[in-house]
Amino acid sequence: MIISGVQKLTLLDYPGRIACTVFTDGCNFRCPFCHNAPLVLPDREKQRSDTDAVLEFLKKRSGLYEGVAVTGGEPTLHADLPDFLRSVKALGYMIKLDTNGTRPDMLSGLIAEGLVDRIAMDIKNSPEEYAKAAGADVDMSAIERSKELLLCGSVDYEFRTTVVRGIHTRESLVSAAKWIAGAKEYYLQQFKDSGDLILPDGLSAFDEKEMHELCEAVREYVPAAQVRGV
Repeated sequence: MIISGVQKLTLLDYPGRIACTVFTDGCNFRCPFCHNAPLVLPDREKQRSDTDAVLEFLKKRSGLYEGVAVTGGEPTLHADLPDFLRSVKALGYMIKLDTNGTRPDMLSGLIAEGLVDRIAMDIKNSPEEYAKAAGADVDMSAIERSKELLLCGSVDYEFRTTVVRGIHTRESLVSAAKWIAGAKEYYLQQFKDSGDLILPDGLSAFDEKEMHELCEAVREYVPAAQVRGV
């Protein structure tokens, strides 16, 4: 598996756990607001971390950390992701996986084998406007399967949408919330410009007041919805 870096300590990426974050390389989306563009774009200079070295790092910190958050990019693109997660599990860690939901078969296998304890799935936009947020053609049947896998399954999960002016509207967010109605956790995340991309004209962050107004609108369908990042 191609690992492009490790954040050695995080109190945010795995809620409720002292953890580290492992970043995988590559993604099948091209979101115009991506906050991890160096991991996604093939022409960007990248770091590389040896998988054995990462596992050795985790072994040395067993008992200090509670969990490992695996993010990207899109981790499920890596066929050897299950092997890596098995090795992490063998060290006694809880595992949180971030995903865009495009590989439901991979997700299903990981859940069935008990290799993930929490999944954070991006809900990019309403189904009708998904490609606008993803920056690529989207197999919505795959996204639908992943969404239902979490809504109807037993694994701990959250859905989240990074909200960007110029891509999202009140109407599209309400449509997205209706699509995931009854979700246990749903977060509207305030967009933060990482500086890694030249943003297309018209894309910017909603302010704190607007974020809370948007969140209130989606609570008709997901009462548990919360704002994150303001």
